[in-house]
Amino acid sequence: MSLLERLNNDMKQAMKNKEKDKLSVIRMVKSALQNEAIKLGKELSEDEELTVLSRELKQRKDSLQEFEKAGRSDLVDKVKAEIAVIELYMPKQLSEEELVQIVKETIAEVGASSKADMGKVMGAIMPKVRGKADGSLVNKLVQQHLS
Repeated sequence: MSLLERLNNDMKQAMKNKEKDKLSVIRMVKSALQNEAIKLGKELSEDEELTVLSRELKQRKDSLQEFEKAGRSDLVDKVKAEIAVIELYMPKQLSEEELVQIVKETIAEVGASSKADMGKVMGAIMPKVRGKADGSLVNKLVQQHLS
């Protein structure tokens, strides 16, 4: 079942169950996917769908941090609920141990030895972990292993 089919089915279910918050998040995600398809002028591949989902999730997480700093608990709860819904459609996240292993393998593959090689390592590693790991965590682990 494609992502759009899953979203449509879940949207219908949310309507039946009168889950307004879940419904609005699904509609936002669906809209973002459709806008990206229009922008690219073609149907989205799984990788492109994952990129859109990751972007939506990152926006929510950034908003969450800002709302927490500002002490807006009303908005914090709303954004946490949105993040939970979007995470339903994301692939299973890699554990930190799995991520460390991938970082070590990639550093060996590209022959990186110092922080100057950071760009090479990140360029090689991100396609492998797209949607399965947070970019900032990957960046932190790569820095640790290159120093």
